[in-house]
Amino acid sequence: MTKKGIFLTTIGVVIGAIAGYLYYAEIGCLNGTGAITSKPINSTLYGGLMGGLLFNIFIKSPKT
Repeated sequence: MTKKGIFLTTIGVVIGAIAGYLYYAEIGCLNGTGAITSKPINSTLYGGLMGGLLFNIFIKSPKT
């Protein structure tokens, strides 16, 4: 993986983690039974994972 790819994936993880926490804070599970939205750490980690995967789509593979 190139430096550009690592940078882009890291940016995706950070943005996803922020979005996950904001989702927990604004929408979240009110009664505490949601697997992802019941705790802020779960929402933040899940958002970071999804953000990293989403931004990883935009990395072009090297041509041989």
